[in-house]
Amino acid sequence: MSERDTMAYDVVIVGAGPSGLSCAIRLKQLATEQGRDLSVCVLEKGSEVGAHILSGAVMETRALDELFPDWQKRGAPLRTPVTEDQFLLLGAKRAWRLPTPPHMRNHGNYIASLGEVCRWLAAEAEGLGVEIYPGFAAAEILEDDQGRVVGVATGDMGLLKDGSPGPRFQRGMALMARQTVFAEGCRGSLTRRLVERFGLNRDSSPQTYGLGLKEIWEIDPARHVAGRVVHTVGWPLDNATYGGSWLYHLADNQISVGFVVGLDYRNPYLSPFEEFQRFKTHPAIRPLFEGGRRIAYGARALSEGGWQSIPRLTFPGGLLVGDTAGFLNVPKIKGSHTALKSGMVAAEALAAHLAAGDASECEDYPRRLRESWVWDELYQVRNVRPGFHWGLWGGLVHAAVDTWLLRGRAPWTLRHRPDHAQLRPAAACAPIDYPKPDGRLTFDRLSSVFLTNTAHEEDQPTHLTLRDPEVAIRINLKVYDAPETRYCPAGVYEIVREATGPRLQINGQNCIHCKTCDIKDPTQNIRWVVPEGGSGPNYPNL
Repeated sequence: MSERDTMAYDVVIVGAGPSGLSCAIRLKQLATEQGRDLSVCVLEKGSEVGAHILSGAVMETRALDELFPDWQKRGAPLRTPVTEDQFLLLGAKRAWRLPTPPHMRNHGNYIASLGEVCRWLAAEAEGLGVEIYPGFAAAEILEDDQGRVVGVATGDMGLLKDGSPGPRFQRGMALMARQTVFAEGCRGSLTRRLVERFGLNRDSSPQTYGLGLKEIWEIDPARHVAGRVVHTVGWPLDNATYGGSWLYHLADNQISVGFVVGLDYRNPYLSPFEEFQRFKTHPAIRPLFEGGRRIAYGARALSEGGWQSIPRLTFPGGLLVGDTAGFLNVPKIKGSHTALKSGMVAAEALAAHLAAGDASECEDYPRRLRESWVWDELYQVRNVRPGFHWGLWGGLVHAAVDTWLLRGRAPWTLRHRPDHAQLRPAAACAPIDYPKPDGRLTFDRLSSVFLTNTAHEEDQPTHLTLRDPEVAIRINLKVYDAPETRYCPAGVYEIVREATGPRLQINGQNCIHCKTCDIKDPTQNIRWVVPEGGSGPNYPNL
């Protein structure tokens, strides 16, 4: 195989999400202020910046105010201020309005498309001289003889299914860096290897995750209230399962509707996608969509572990920022502001580190982060999410005590349990009877995947692999009744019955890169890695 072409930079950033772009922008701002030349490159696996971005999203502008105090004059796409908050508890037939918890009050925030925000940030970054390369997936971590990370390599293009070069083969690039920043988002494939390689999670609680599913609808103008924010808990989930919904009224009679299910759920028959569809049929929710039209769909995992699950953030030659490190504030249901700030703090630490010519680990980054408002914000809410291990009612009572009485300063810190270890055997659980989709309000997975504009080169090697193919049948099917056929929101996995017996079929072309399989598989047999650059969903402003 031919040698890779090589490019060298001061800093290479993997991922053009909020944290990666804010890091790049802040590095260039500091270089300009200090009169230094600093080369910065950002790699993005999506076909364009924003193609793989999915969030609710209600944005708190605290970090953006610091990055660009004049963001409104610069044309940042935050155009729908929140006008009201509602918090509902749903039963099977009724809805009760509860006081909005302090962390979920959104006065001063904006409903936005995070994909659109990232495209705007990318344009600002390029204006400062940052090089951004969409469609190039970082597939390999490069190390020197001492085990120090010295950059990344992009994946080879044009490989055939067996891994051999095809007629359009093109060798990946080696991007060398003095420091490499990993901003891959939730459950990044390279970040997972770094965590294993350097033991970054040795002293932290296991990371826990949720699966967020989202649709954009155009609804009847008579039912639309621009700026309205609604969150719900309760039905259709049982009291032992963590999750809830959002309904955000955007501009132009559009509404963002989404549903999050904690991936520590226990019943292998549960399907997050079907729970989302069922949620829309609630008597208090259905009228909002009557006469409306669904125009977009997507799904992605999110890191819910919070403060106690943050791993060690640095290693020789690089560091972690954003959701790949787990900076989501779960009670706020927001992570873009903390992701932006983590990228900015990392940039400030890196700028000083590089200016000093220091080749060691950038240990000043975690120190600076601990002194920032991000650390204090996450510390105060650290016990809210794990409190829901006691169920909905126990979690709500505990959250109220922790928030109102203890004000986030409890003298203890609750820990998490790994999501994949929570599933019970199918024999110990009751199957869930989900209604068939009607094609107007509720839909099937394949028609939903169509709206994601997902595309993969069919001849490339699969990016979804099994460590042991027999485990899929011997354990997953026989013990858990193949939960991967239900937790995947894109219909990637199916059990095919043949004369020789059942087998697991992987429809990798459907994958929308949510990474739920990599997280929830009970035997940790499934591994998700980046496919050929530019593959996957192409989300329209999710």
